[in-house]
Amino acid sequence: MITIALTGGIGSGKSTVCCILTDRGIPVYDTDSAAKRLYVSDDSLLDSVEEAFGCGLRLPDGSFDRQKLSSIVFSSPEKLRTLEGIVHPAVLKDFIRWKTMLESRFDGVGESDTFYGRKPFCVIESAIILDKEEFMAEVDKVILVNASLQTRLKRACSRDGTDPGQVIRRMALQNFDISKVDAVIRNDGDIKDLEKEVSKVFHSLNF
Repeated sequence: MITIALTGGIGSGKSTVCCILTDRGIPVYDTDSAAKRLYVSDDSLLDSVEEAFGCGLRLPDGSFDRQKLSSIVFSSPEKLRTLEGIVHPAVLKDFIRWKTMLESRFDGVGESDTFYGRKPFCVIESAIILDKEEFMAEVDKVILVNASLQTRLKRACSRDGTDPGQVIRRMALQNFDISKVDAVIRNDGDIKDLEKEVSKVFHSLNF
């Protein structure tokens, strides 16, 4: 099954694009949501993280203490890399399992309107996938969702209630290697404009 990576910066609207795809029936794997789920469902993952940082990360009721982990890796690139070295392989393994199940489900299914006139494909959403070789090895095509800086800033501040200066600093940390991108979805309009743009890009993408 063809795998398409969907990426984009803060306020670009990649999550909205994913909603459009999901509403059509296209399978979308959200790496951020998957990581949060695995912290809860995979005890071995949480055990490995606790061992790496030498402290417990469970609340009195046994649930995952996300706030404590965030405080540990915040402002520490080295600790963040350590965490990613544990979590990313677990997410990748989960994605491959998920995709294998999809391949069985869609085996023999031909082209359809659901998939923009193509055979079934799946999408993996991640803001950092271009920098992760192990994930890119599973990807056939990459789509970048983008918008003007002014539009992205307005969306991010409105959504999160965050100070514009803080959003700009977060944006500055995000870099996207355009040489790895096969197509760009522009998202400077309303939802109807975006739906048309998504359709146009997926129909024109060569795979």
